[in-house]
Amino acid sequence: MQTSPQASKTSSQSYLPDDRNERVLVYVNGEFVPRAEARISVFDAGYVCGDGVWEGVRLVRGNVVSFDAHVERLLEGARTIQMDIGLSREQIKAVITSTFEKNGMTDGAHARLMVTRGVKKTPNQDPRFVIGGPTIVCVAEHKVVAAEAKKRGLNLFTSTVRCSTPDVFDLRLNSHSRLNFIQALIQAINAGADEAIMLDPMGFVASCNSTNFFIVRNGALWTSSGKYCFNGITRATVLRLAREACMPVFEGDFTLADMYNAEEAFVTGTLGGITPVSQIDGRAIGGGGGSGVITARLDALYRQYIGQIE
Repeated sequence: MQTSPQASKTSSQSYLPDDRNERVLVYVNGEFVPRAEARISVFDAGYVCGDGVWEGVRLVRGNVVSFDAHVERLLEGARTIQMDIGLSREQIKAVITSTFEKNGMTDGAHARLMVTRGVKKTPNQDPRFVIGGPTIVCVAEHKVVAAEAKKRGLNLFTSTVRCSTPDVFDLRLNSHSRLNFIQALIQAINAGADEAIMLDPMGFVASCNSTNFFIVRNGALWTSSGKYCFNGITRATVLRLAREACMPVFEGDFTLADMYNAEEAFVTGTLGGITPVSQIDGRAIGGGGGSGVITARLDALYRQYIGQIE
């Protein structure tokens, strides 16, 4: 991929390098294999046309954050595309927890569970050509968010790639097909930014390419209506925590002008939790110094919720 010379190396997905990740064991269809030996078929539906769903979960002090909500989102996605995972809720949980345990992970880890429709007789789109059960892979890694990158704040860029309507591509599905989001991110990278802001079909601010987006205006927390953004579990948690703390919350349409004049901004995601935004489209947000007062307060509430702090 060609990017501009000034392209940023920061990301909302940034984490500290850890040599142990080269030696992790990967769960592949009921077996644990060394990372370098983890394989799936070139005829797999996920490889052929992105036919599948996935979940990313975070392990903090022995507990998987919002475990039930993540499993339910995975099952809802599978039901939506009429894909039988073949596992119960508890069995799905067992795949994830056993992958953490097999790698001796108790804290500061992240796992991605990926489920595809399975191997096909020929590489085509038709799900009727699947010849076996689903492919189930779980990759667990040691992942701790880079504190300096989080403190510095993200630099965002508004992409020309729009979030889609549910009848075109439903963002509530954690689908393996992410090409539209990757296109938006490439635009941001080429502009020297970290991540992309994406608008909805009417031109209102909707989401980032891999995270949910919030701003603070006049002391109130603002986020999109939710019609055209990811069904973020961290997003829902932050909204709940804000309301429980008696913070004013607005969920609805807002414009680029509203965003540019925000006092604070941040994104939410499973790995990073709450990550401040310091710049959008070359404009400093809240002085460009990273986390603001409300962002910091919500971050403390969230870290307390997941057990990072007492």
